[in-house]
Amino acid sequence: MSFDTFNLHPSIMAGVQALGYVTPTPIQLKSIPPIMQGRDVLGLAQTGTGKTAAFVLPILQRLLRSPRGRVGALIISPTRELA
Repeated sequence: MSFDTFNLHPSIMAGVQALGYVTPTPIQLKSIPPIMQGRDVLGLAQTGTGKTAAFVLPILQRLLRSPRGRVGALIISPTRELA
């Protein structure tokens, strides 16, 4: 499976390809589809497994397709994970 299966916006796919991502990790495979559907997701995975891309890619997709000027996503994460 590749990132093409998620039907991401061309500008997002360009970034994915520029970063060298080819195959989604298990956390990405499980979380991207429900997030793109607007569902809440609670994910737990080891450091380095692609959690950030797992929530950022579908959120960017939704933000590109939604009206501007309003809150489109709320991310709650431990500070140490974002440091």
